[in-house]
Amino acid sequence: MKLFLPTYLLFVGVGVILALAFPVARHIRDDKLRRQYYLMQVITLIGAVVGAKLSVLVGDYHWPWTPIHDWQNVVVSGRSITGALIFGFLFAEIAKPIVGYIMPPNDRFAALLPFTIGVGRFGCLTAGCCRGLPYDGWCVMRYPTQLFEIIFQLAIGISFLIMVKRKILFGRLFSFYLIVYGVFRFLTEFIRDTPKSFGVLSGYQIISLVMIALGGAFFLKRTLAPPASWEEFREPANGTNRPALEVSNV
Repeated sequence: MKLFLPTYLLFVGVGVILALAFPVARHIRDDKLRRQYYLMQVITLIGAVVGAKLSVLVGDYHWPWTPIHDWQNVVVSGRSITGALIFGFLFAEIAKPIVGYIMPPNDRFAALLPFTIGVGRFGCLTAGCCRGLPYDGWCVMRYPTQLFEIIFQLAIGISFLIMVKRKILFGRLFSFYLIVYGVFRFLTEFIRDTPKSFGVLSGYQIISLVMIALGGAFFLKRTLAPPASWEEFREPANGTNRPALEVSNV
């Protein structure tokens, strides 16, 4: 994987800039809650970095079942969004009760995320990573798995923007994203050029099943028994303002 290819770095950089520039927290007026929110973002990022590398170890290197002798090559090799999503989510959920975080998950951030990942996949397309298996059919080419994911991410991102505007799945968009992306990734792994270390399944498909289960569990929990504190931050459907909205609508 050509991680330092200029075009790859360009698209990944654009995705990062988009994530940082979009005002997903401008509605948080209270300084204490704003600081808590950014602290959670840092914790989430740390978890994402750890998970991104661990998932590559499982998906590409079949670790820990297969010993790794060239750890230097592993360090400079790729990362996977599957592990980043899972561990970023887990780190945040573990940290919430520790820091006293009471706001619901930021649906605006969940709506932004697919766009940033989609932009980053253009970098994968130029670097030749995350590619599909050879396809012996019309046009005789590899399956354009990067393009499939770009289309998927943009479609989900647009759908989430509409859902945020209409107050649909309040506080549950990220959990829902884990489910739908897990399903998409599980299915497309069959045509991706990744090691199939578990019979016909790849390590990333096992990780995708974990993602689906994790997202499903939290989606169900937050649907059947949402925290009572969330109501303080829910924006009324008629758009009228409430004092609580001056604090947050995360």
